Amino acid sequence: MAYASQTTRPQGWTRLGPSSTSWRRASPRRRPDPLDSLRTLVDELPGDLAEHAFTHASWVEQRTDSYERLAFLGDVVLSLAISDHIYPRFPSWGAGRLTKLRAQAVSRLACAEVARELGVPDRLRERAPDGVGKNAEVLIGSDRILASVCEALIGAAYLAFGMKRVAPAVVEAFSEQVEDAIENPVDYKSLLQETLARRSELVAYRIVRASGPAHDRDFIAVAEVAGEEIGRGQGKTKKAAEQEAASQALERVEEEWPPEPGKAS
Repeated sequence: MAYASQTTRPQGWTRLGPSSTSWRRASPRRRPDPLDSLRTLVDELPGDLAEHAFTHASWVEQRTDSYERLAFLGDVVLSLAISDHIYPRFPSWGAGRLTKLRAQAVSRLACAEVARELGVPDRLRERAPDGVGKNAEVLIGSDRILASVCEALIGAAYLAFGMKRVAPAVVEAFSEQVEDAIENPVDYKSLLQETLARRSELVAYRIVRASGPAHDRDFIAVAEVAGEEIGRGQGKTKKAAEQEAASQALERVEEEWPPEPGKAS
């Protein structure tokens, strides 16, 4: 430990005691982890809610004993918390732009990232029933599963602690995802086309419904490959609806379609 003796505090040093004229180098302050609040809520969950949140449907006889119902609730809580955060922050943005920002900030990938930071993979391993080791590792490697567990934990926290405590924790936990969505907005249509091009496939979009008055239109678009619908989206403009359809299609392509030629499954 380095020390110095003088009456004026050197930059980056701290006094050894209230009346001391000696100083030592100050330890750098720990930067707060944006996930600390949500992690605390997860650690404080009542046992029954935690059990449900970390239980996959294949591990129980009744699907209602798995995380699926909590994930349904958590999806809504997450969406509301982020919407409430970005709405006053961007007063000049229209509904379509706000929707696109929110969709990217709370996407499956974003939720999976937060799940990993919360230590969800290790918690799933700990709670996996005997005899499903391989199955557990497959589930843990899936962004879809991790995202669902993340939503389930948010839903469980909402039931246990209420929106007043959960919303700020969720906003903090997803702060990096929100900022990334602001600085690097994703063009889902281009990304989908690039993905399909590697499979020699083309995507086409159709507006299947347009409703509402001229000043408040609402559109539903579908993304199709070879006549098969692979994604559906809704928006206040045709472009916004197509972007949402492309986003949904990307998730399906990544989860359900065969791997690209030459790549192992």
